Amino acid sequence: MTGGIGAGKSAVARRLAERGAVIIDADKLAREVVAAGTPGLAEIVEAFGSGVLTGDGELDRPALGAKVFGDEAARRRLERIIHPRVRERTVEMTRAAAPDAIVVNDVPLLVEAGLPPTYHLVLVVETQRESRLRRLLETRGMTAEEATARISAQADDARRRAACDVVLDNNGTIDELHDLVDRLYRERLVPFEENLRLRTSVPLGQELVIAEPDPTWPQQAARLIARIRHAIGAEAELEHIGSTAVPGLPAKDLIDLMLAVHTLDEADALADRLAEAGFPRRPGEWVDNARDVPGETWPKRLHGHADPGRAVNLHVRVAGSPGWRFALLMRDHLRAIPAVRDEYAAAKAEWSRQHRDRSAYAEAKEPWFDVEARVADGWAGETGWAPAK
Repeated sequence: MTGGIGAGKSAVARRLAERGAVIIDADKLAREVVAAGTPGLAEIVEAFGSGVLTGDGELDRPALGAKVFGDEAARRRLERIIHPRVRERTVEMTRAAAPDAIVVNDVPLLVEAGLPPTYHLVLVVETQRESRLRRLLETRGMTAEEATARISAQADDARRRAACDVVLDNNGTIDELHDLVDRLYRERLVPFEENLRLRTSVPLGQELVIAEPDPTWPQQAARLIARIRHAIGAEAELEHIGSTAVPGLPAKDLIDLMLAVHTLDEADALADRLAEAGFPRRPGEWVDNARDVPGETWPKRLHGHADPGRAVNLHVRVAGSPGWRFALLMRDHLRAIPAVRDEYAAAKAEWSRQHRDRSAYAEAKEPWFDVEARVADGWAGETGWAPAK
């Protein structure tokens, strides 16, 4: 959980704690690891001088703030002292929590520190700037200039929103905020935790709903890809594929991602790490239609998502296989030729009128895909298209 100063994170944290969540407050830990007598405080004094101590040997936070505020190098040096110690304590507290606990990390500078991919879900508490300024003046005794400077020094709302999965609007009453938190806890956090613990993907269901194009789909996919790369390695070859990867194309509200591997044994070896990151393997045997070889199929692995708030299919395919190539070729062809994209959109509308369940809809699309495979192959030959490396 994150949010700008004065946004109301503490109120959200209290309500989550009342519901049963374990709250790990990064600000409290940051104070704890530099308390009097700690190695952390000794290192701060070594770095910034004894002028950052009070007469009682405690950290003089205003004095330290004056040294680092506006000085990028000094701020980075302070972070190198505090952040590793906070991470260590966070790991200790997380391991000490019950096996079925919902652990919420309250991290004010989550986005600024580049940490969103390290968590299963990221929540931002958002409040209008005017309300935040008023709270800082009334509850923290800041001057208007101090409050404005503190807000301006942090990431803005747009940057936080882009990095987060859930936005909690805290511009209403406390009761309205509690209702939002309770619904989030009940409908998303509790089932998410259970799915993670049991390594279960959320079933997609059979009801077919085609949504209008959502311009945030690529941004959502990028967050998921960053999370997967954090879990299995920054070098992982991941792509956003499928209809949600084509701007302006209606689609099921389902993010399709593709992970390229050298062999299916490699895919199986990654299954545990993917599950721990929130992407458990979907049971069953999964194959691609190898459209350039009539009647044949090509095996793959399919993972879903433990988060009930974001439907995902993660296709794990051997690089160079027919399914891997066709997923990239069709995406790029539809992106490049608007007329083909619009033809596909019209066909989708007709199929969805004829079929109200996913299986029948998927079957109805197969003949169009066979034609698209041939047309896209011709386009690839004409343009020199090749899968991006």
